[in-house]
Amino acid sequence: MSHRTEPDLLALAAPWAADPAGWPAPLRFDPVTRWYARLATGVDHEVWALSWLPGQGTDLHDHGGSAGAFLVVAGILTEETVSGARLRPRRLPAGSGRRFGARHVHLVANRDDAPAVSVHVYRPALRRMTRYHLGGGRLRVADVAEAGVAW
Repeated sequence: MSHRTEPDLLALAAPWAADPAGWPAPLRFDPVTRWYARLATGVDHEVWALSWLPGQGTDLHDHGGSAGAFLVVAGILTEETVSGARLRPRRLPAGSGRRFGARHVHLVANRDDAPAVSVHVYRPALRRMTRYHLGGGRLRVADVAEAGVAW
């Protein structure tokens, strides 16, 4: 009986994080919104690069059933997850990363005073993302964004 081992998504991010000069899309920073570019697609995953100026971040969201990981290439990002009806922050400096499952809900932001860069890997490729509001101790759906429409 053969047993297929899934690749570690954080390990898939590492070579991309190590070589931003080799990315197919040159890194840039957008003063209005986070910049992002898809770097690669595989049979069962995709790789994205994101840049974050101070103050830029995401809404509270999931990844539409995709598992994922992200690795901070430069700067410091703060990830907040829901725990006990509150958001709990976790600072992630350059070189650190985070793996998450298909049901993970979080927000990510640059709360530091220097730009940040990160590499994200999703399996399967992102098809949708649900954004949430946290109120009264409950997550409530704000909207659902579809690939090819919202990004």
